Amino acid sequence: MSHATLSPKRGGTLRGATLPKWFPWAVAVGSIAAGLGISAAAGLGSSIQWALIAAVLFVLGSYAISARIEGRRQAKDRVATSLVWVAFILAVIPLASLVWETVKRGVQVLDGYFLTHSMGVVADTEPGGGIYHAILGTLEQVGLATLFSVPIGVLTAIYLVEYGRGRLAKAVTFFVDVMTGIPSIVAGLFVLSLWVLILDMGPSGLAGAFALCILMIPVVVRSTEEMLKLVPNELREASLALGVPKWRTILKVVLPTSVGGIITGVMLAIARITGETAPVLLLVWGTDFINANPFKDPQESLPMYIYLQYSAGSDPAYDRAWAAALTLIAFIMILNLLARGIARWKAPKTGR
Repeated sequence: MSHATLSPKRGGTLRGATLPKWFPWAVAVGSIAAGLGISAAAGLGSSIQWALIAAVLFVLGSYAISARIEGRRQAKDRVATSLVWVAFILAVIPLASLVWETVKRGVQVLDGYFLTHSMGVVADTEPGGGIYHAILGTLEQVGLATLFSVPIGVLTAIYLVEYGRGRLAKAVTFFVDVMTGIPSIVAGLFVLSLWVLILDMGPSGLAGAFALCILMIPVVVRSTEEMLKLVPNELREASLALGVPKWRTILKVVLPTSVGGIITGVMLAIARITGETAPVLLLVWGTDFINANPFKDPQESLPMYIYLQYSAGSDPAYDRAWAAALTLIAFIMILNLLARGIARWKAPKTGR
């Protein structure tokens, strides 16, 4: 005769029961409907208010139903999952709204003519004109900043990971941390006081590139440093055991192993500085005409073009500002896609 006894049910909980996979979707639909109903009954006109009500109902509903059917332990797991989804949606909705608004208003004047012509003699209150001069200025300024920043940042990261010991390495790490949080306006003021006022070199795309370089270097250093730390020490030790010099080990083993992550970090740093406006306002000044020489005279850029056009206050200027913003978003998106493609291409191939 078996002496085993069944454990009693607690609080009416059905032991072993599992809710179907469509349960979260059903709760989400019900929460949205309830949120809309509560919002309409209370006279709430904001879509944000009913969305927050629906989010709270979704979390509470998931816990209540799951606790009744599956037990409190599984209910807590569903609450954690629900909170993750709610946080994700709350983060995505503003981003999607911003992108949608930019696309909707930017496509009104975005065409081949807009991309291949400058403002020239077109007034801010008149329709027409384009952003060719701003695209050219952005490419040159960001290109110069990248040319200066990447070698300095990568070599600094190599020193910190492979050679850095003692006070010098600690000092370099400290200054990199400080530069990471420096406001862009401070970098612009530093270059303005040194390059424009003291050396009397005048505004130019090169001056703006120097300020962007200050902002880009710490990002490149930090991302490259983390990628180099991910390279297993066994690879370094195996190369050194074969008699390969350390500099050649870094060049032939360490860097090729981490090149995908380094390139991704560089592209993220480029995307970080492409939208900067404050240093460009101080150092480049801007112009409505095409200036292909970044080493002399004022030059335009996309962020400053957007700022100046929106400040003009006319409907044609607003349309041009939205179209330029859409172009800037597309430019940064292309950079990220290129980074992913290059990272996959340069990633070390594993044999099957």
